[in-house]
Amino acid sequence: MGGITPKDFLRDYWQKRPLLIRNALPGFNGLLTRDELIKHACTEDAQSRLVIHKKGKWHLQHGPLNEYDFTKLPKKQWTLLVQEVNHFLPSARDLLKKFCFIPHARLDDLMVSYAPKGGGIGPHFDSYDVFLLQGMGSRRWQISSQQDDEFVADAPLRILKNFLPEQEWVLNAGDMLYLPPKYAHNGIAEADCMTYSIGFRAPSYHELMMQFLIYLQDDLAVEGRYSDPDLRLQVYPSEINVAMLSQVDSILKKIKWTRTDIQNFLGIYLSEPKPHVFFEQPTKPLGSDLFLRQIMRNGVQLNLKSRMLSGVNKLFINGEIFEVGDDAYHVLIKLANDQEILPPLYMNEETEEVLYQWYVNGYVEVIKD
Repeated sequence: MGGITPKDFLRDYWQKRPLLIRNALPGFNGLLTRDELIKHACTEDAQSRLVIHKKGKWHLQHGPLNEYDFTKLPKKQWTLLVQEVNHFLPSARDLLKKFCFIPHARLDDLMVSYAPKGGGIGPHFDSYDVFLLQGMGSRRWQISSQQDDEFVADAPLRILKNFLPEQEWVLNAGDMLYLPPKYAHNGIAEADCMTYSIGFRAPSYHELMMQFLIYLQDDLAVEGRYSDPDLRLQVYPSEINVAMLSQVDSILKKIKWTRTDIQNFLGIYLSEPKPHVFFEQPTKPLGSDLFLRQIMRNGVQLNLKSRMLSGVNKLFINGEIFEVGDDAYHVLIKLANDQEILPPLYMNEETEEVLYQWYVNGYVEVIKD
């Protein structure tokens, strides 16, 4: 963090103002090559986009892409973006661990972009916090605190029409720029370059409310049924009468929830895999005894796609909730915090059962020699 402690960063910069950090990761030149990124963009599992700026017009193509798509591109002014690189690259998870001073519940993913000279996706806002870490090459970043959010008409991306940069820098390998939400920015490749974007989740109030109501519907159990034995004749039969309004109002007020409900909802909702994410179960799973012997020797780690959070004596993994005893919790919380547990492992029967179930589900795996 350029000599700034995580505590000072959270106090002075997080969601407040941008921060440029020169040589944030000394020696960092990226985690994969251009060709490797293109290969991932051509797979079904990856979410990818190809953005081309040609003759003043913006063009967007969603993946999965085809290698032939890249043979038709101009020499400059295009960008490839691949989301969730941390789902298929172990070194990406190691990179994200450097940002563990932000709670796991806030982390979204690692996006990697490649662009030749002049490539970019135009000036835009993000609704979330982001760290922009430069890999190979260099990129010029322009930023603005402007409030004008008028977008270019008919563009396939939300590109700001009246972008007025206030500051700009060229970032080289290992440099990093932090931007809070709604801070306008525009990145333009100075030459062939790759940028690593560590993004953080920021659901809207509407999304949180809707998802919480969906969560509640699975646990609501309210007895009774609407009735009106004292129904009176009304002049206009189409009118929703006052008595009905009052009764339904009193019924809806029976919807109650506790802080435990909120914690359970957040744990399930924030660890729920995105719709396109699937887990592959072992084709020939180890028996429970052999699995336990191997993790006792080598350790156990989360699958790269797994999301795991913790509550009070409960753990949330990939949208599921597991309430466990104190002994199991003290072991499994290490997996939630560090994404791995290294030997020695202090196991009891409950811990063994939970870990083996997660292994069979494809949520965890034995660390290889």
